[in-house]
Amino acid sequence: MRPRSISAINKLDYQKKLDVYTRFLPQVLLDRFIIPPTFLDASGNQLLRLRCEPGTTDVVIELKHDFNAEDPLLYAHLTDTVNGQIHVLLYIVNDITSERFDVDRMPDGSKTQFGIFKRNLEAEEAAMLAGLAPGQVRRGLRILKHSIEAFETFVFSLDHDLFFAEPLYYHNAIIFEQYGFAYLKGRRLMERINEGFYKGQEYEILLDNSTPFRKPEMANSIRGRSWAIHDGILGHAFDKVTMYKSISRSAGIQTFPNSAW
Repeated sequence: MRPRSISAINKLDYQKKLDVYTRFLPQVLLDRFIIPPTFLDASGNQLLRLRCEPGTTDVVIELKHDFNAEDPLLYAHLTDTVNGQIHVLLYIVNDITSERFDVDRMPDGSKTQFGIFKRNLEAEEAAMLAGLAPGQVRRGLRILKHSIEAFETFVFSLDHDLFFAEPLYYHNAIIFEQYGFAYLKGRRLMERINEGFYKGQEYEILLDNSTPFRKPEMANSIRGRSWAIHDGILGHAFDKVTMYKSISRSAGIQTFPNSAW
């Protein structure tokens, strides 16, 4: 029988696990960076790293375009839900040709967990001014449409009709909405955030230029709001938001209507 969960896939031999997990790598990414089907470079080095030990319920996938590259092209962390559904905890696609901003580490090299536990404020401000959103160390490749299509194919191959995702930042949730995701939890929070950025409301008032991440104009854009929220304007962390995508269906949700990036 075909495996239907991460834990079941992880019990397979390595080649079978590789065959299954590489289904959600977008072909446009592999083509753009000329990644061979073997995932080996000319010297025989492995460009794809899987962490998927038997007995575990999660998988980490890291794909590099060059074995010695500092950052991966794609990094994904998936796990099973208690019901055996697929849950995306983290999914990152980097434009490795773009400038890097060290928002993921402090000047002493210690990790920030993408600014969630600690913040490299100088790097974050530089990233913001360069057009990046919170958590981004490099510009994205703008292939989310292809990534979601590939992921839907992967999930469907496991006989599921939906999958879950954890947006780490406000802008992730809004972008997921635009690609048809719905909310398992957190929709009311998202609606309250939108209302709070209206003129004269609680979050809009706090856009008082007290930090580089709290400029008044930030109320009007997805990225601006996300930086302000990352800066603590809610009074609490952006969390407790879980979304899901039904295969080949759009939920049509907009908690920030007519939004600009």
